[in-house]
Amino acid sequence: MARSFTPTAYEDLDPDRRPSFAAALVPVLAVVAFLGIGSAVLGLDPHPPLLWSIAFVGAFGLWLGYDWDDLFDGIANGLVMGLQAILIIFTIYGLIATWVSAGTIPSLMYYGLEILSPTTFLPAAAVLAAVVAFAIGSSWTTVGTLGVAFVGIGAGLGVPAPMTVGAVLSGAYAGDKQSPLSDTTNLAAGVTNTDLYAHIRRMRTGTAVAFGLAVVAFAAVGLQISGSIPVGRITDIQNGLTETYAITAVAFVPLVVTFGLALRGYAALPTLVAGVFAGALTTIFLQGAGFVAAWETFMYGTAPESASETVNELLATGGLTGSAWTITVVVAALSLGGILERTGVLAVIAHAFTSAVRSPGALVAGTGISAIFINALTAQQYMSIVLPGVTLRNTYDEFGLDSDQLSRAVEAAGTPTGALFPWHAGAVFMASATGVPTVEYAPYFLFAFFSPLVLFGMALTGFTIDVNPVSADGPGETATPTPGGDD
Repeated sequence: MARSFTPTAYEDLDPDRRPSFAAALVPVLAVVAFLGIGSAVLGLDPHPPLLWSIAFVGAFGLWLGYDWDDLFDGIANGLVMGLQAILIIFTIYGLIATWVSAGTIPSLMYYGLEILSPTTFLPAAAVLAAVVAFAIGSSWTTVGTLGVAFVGIGAGLGVPAPMTVGAVLSGAYAGDKQSPLSDTTNLAAGVTNTDLYAHIRRMRTGTAVAFGLAVVAFAAVGLQISGSIPVGRITDIQNGLTETYAITAVAFVPLVVTFGLALRGYAALPTLVAGVFAGALTTIFLQGAGFVAAWETFMYGTAPESASETVNELLATGGLTGSAWTITVVVAALSLGGILERTGVLAVIAHAFTSAVRSPGALVAGTGISAIFINALTAQQYMSIVLPGVTLRNTYDEFGLDSDQLSRAVEAAGTPTGALFPWHAGAVFMASATGVPTVEYAPYFLFAFFSPLVLFGMALTGFTIDVNPVSADGPGETATPTPGGDD
């Protein structure tokens, strides 16, 4: 479970320092402009635009009357929310390197090329990723391990890497959302005071529809790329793998150890660390590397020198030190989100939203929109779940909606969509782990689009939006809810 804090509610803000709605929009628009111009126009990495944004929002906070200690507390809170993500990124970078050197990922690629075909590959990758993510409760672990192997298999089958990553992410996030082991699933239930299994049951229909649509679409795409394998591509890759690594079922020991611990309910971080040790030991005993060489691989990554350029490119990794670019983006993005929360910008905008809601369906749809919006601004999925989940609990009561309606809305829209924003912690990790930039895989990450769209469709039609009578002055009476109440 992610470490968390209770976001500042609108009513808890000091009236003398609480920005108006118009004023709160200023830093939001500035952040959007900085990130858009910096990335799309100037072609910069996310770091400078994020620094500009932090400086601007910090100056805005000083103008409101906050001092440096207040702003630093906001930064600290943002980093606390994302601490687990940061540590997982560190660990998975090292894990990927050790699994490559151990032959785990090369063996997965080799046997996958034997079994799969271009026609079945994309839907199969999505379904397998969903099964694994459901079993272990982690979309990130699924993508950082099996996802990397699937990119290699797809390359051998002539499937473009962005399509492969889109299929893997679709399955990983769909499975993660239904897993009782998932940290985001538990977080969504926890912050909304919802029973975990009631939350999962409420998500089931929407998740099944969204993922089903994605699988059908991937199957249709697979029919279009059937027969496009370049002559000799698979043989070239398999020869490159066998001349560099011992390809054997024994190489799957790190995978068995990692997924076995996850299935037994161990937390993600110690499970991944165990996977690192299993990978290093397999590198030593199976691949014949020395003790120091195995741990240098963990630290600095891999650089295969086979006769296949495809193998060399696919299995080149950065190790622990290769995570520096990713970690710095995540730290900057989390700091920005923390300052936006501390200065009351997000609370003011959320309050304006709740004041404008006029129906249960609009409330559910608006909750999903707010989760996506917060994802874009704070760059982490935890905040997209916590902030609306805590802020809107009373509003859902006022409209006669059970808490599982709120928990579903924040997770259906908040969990998968973060990986669509290039500066988001999830997107930065996915792009770094798979080697495919966010802007390239995003059009194929179909579940991230279908999940919120299905939620909005349900809200519009009222399907599965069950409204309870709202008690007024006495038993048996029904009152019209007062939107935007402050209690």
